[in-house]
Amino acid sequence: MAGPAVTAPAGAPPQPELLVSAALHLMSHYSANAAQAGPCLKLASVIERHLKALASHGDLNPVLRATCQQLSEQWAAVVDQALPRPARPTLFKRFVGGARQH
Repeated sequence: MAGPAVTAPAGAPPQPELLVSAALHLMSHYSANAAQAGPCLKLASVIERHLKALASHGDLNPVLRATCQQLSEQWAAVVDQALPRPARPTLFKRFVGGARQH
């Protein structure tokens, strides 16, 4: 994924316009890549973080902050659904593993 990085002076939060621009850029890459290679968990996670940062940005319009909060929650669900689930142990493994704990 190539694209401009969002940078700000040390300790200063990025300007909201830069975060919005970056989030939109990342979402368009996610959409284009999902059509070709399938969904990208890392990209979805970065989108969610950008939206969460926007939702907590004090200089942003309250309606836009609320929208970003809602979207960050939706992207968090996308990330959560894409995470690999741990394999459930078989009955034998649970039996053997439980016997060792005693």
